[in-house]
Amino acid sequence: MSRNLLIQAAAPTLGELRDTLVRLEDTIIFALIERSQFKHNNSIYEENKMSFKDGYKGSFLTWFLKEVEYVHAKVRRYQSPDEYPFTGNLPEPVLPPLDYPPVLVDPQNINVNEDIFDMYVNTVVPGITQLGDDTNYGSSATRDIECLQALSRRIHYGKFVAESKFQDPASHDEYVRLIREQNRDRLMELLTNSKVEELLLKRLKAKAIIYGQDLSSASLDANGNVKTPHESPLSSPVIGGKVEERAKTRVDYDLVVSLYRDHVIPLTKEVEVEYLLHRLDSD
Repeated sequence: MSRNLLIQAAAPTLGELRDTLVRLEDTIIFALIERSQFKHNNSIYEENKMSFKDGYKGSFLTWFLKEVEYVHAKVRRYQSPDEYPFTGNLPEPVLPPLDYPPVLVDPQNINVNEDIFDMYVNTVVPGITQLGDDTNYGSSATRDIECLQALSRRIHYGKFVAESKFQDPASHDEYVRLIREQNRDRLMELLTNSKVEELLLKRLKAKAIIYGQDLSSASLDANGNVKTPHESPLSSPVIGGKVEERAKTRVDYDLVVSLYRDHVIPLTKEVEVEYLLHRLDSD
């Protein structure tokens, strides 16, 4: 989220949040493309596969993530209400704190990064990479961290979405009633908008097809001239036409869609519900 939204005294509107979430779609897709250029490199995910001079016990990725977040904490990354660390025992910032108005009411400090990490390592990475080991451990882990941080921001934005929905006069009283009843199932129904989710998945597929093209060859003819849209099979899925040939992209667009459908959207809604269940704790 841009700092302009974070310093507002009121919760961002759903329209403002949508712009941020749409931009995060781009970030996540490009991060997946970057990670897919390296092989699986399973060694970086295995605990105690590598030895560390500082005595750390765990995988190379968790060690690297700890070191990265240690530095980021010093420059107050995790003081921002839309950033959540995967590791603990982080240092205090060396920079003076920024004044963020208390837009969120989050007494439980909800953090689902453990679920995000497990989903990413065990489902996403095997899906976007080729089997094997190319020894590019540092580069692979760097891309992994970029993916994890982007996914974490996207999913934890559920708190801002939930607060915006809670503040909506049209449904505020109903949210209050369900929260007081602690009715998790009805809260999930109330905040779910199936049409919006369907449009999101269609937009993701189109983006993954477009962003995943190899523009160095797919869009140029033998003379180096740019092909017109009707000359490329990649144009059909984008405009909603009938797909005559499956687009060949750098990252499987069906995997991007399933990532959101099966993991990002459900986890985001779990964050929203959990946030709402405790929204009135301080009242």
